[in-house]
Amino acid sequence: MYIYRHLLAQANPWTAAYIQAKGDVIADLHEDLAAEQKARATYEWLINLTDEPQIKEILKFLREREVVHYQRFGECLEHVQDVVCIKK
Repeated sequence: MYIYRHLLAQANPWTAAYIQAKGDVIADLHEDLAAEQKARATYEWLINLTDEPQIKEILKFLREREVVHYQRFGECLEHVQDVVCIKK
């Protein structure tokens, strides 16, 4: 019986150990925000490295997704902080 395994780019099997959740929703959302900013900066760096228009378009699309993810995580953080303040 063949079992499908998700592999990382380095061909290492994915495990739940890669999840960085702390169990604190606010801390986890701050980490998510930081990860989105790091990804956005990486795409920006890659865009500046290439002169290929098609590659730039793909990277710009991916960069824009990171911006949207950052905005949604920020909205979620605001909501969670509002709920926490109400409970206190």
